[in-house]
Amino acid sequence: MKTLKKIGVMVVLGLFFTSCVAVKSNGNRGLPPGQVKKVTGSKSAKPYAPGQNK
Repeated sequence: MKTLKKIGVMVVLGLFFTSCVAVKSNGNRGLPPGQVKKVTGSKSAKPYAPGQNK
């Protein structure tokens, strides 16, 4: 009975920790803001830079 409780607690903790992963994607496919600006033909790279969106 004790081992069953330990296994249950380990499963719950494992699910808890794996669900806390947050991945933020800026949609640039790994390109720096200046390169995205060139590809899109925009005049400014500001909208593509993380932290520069208002």
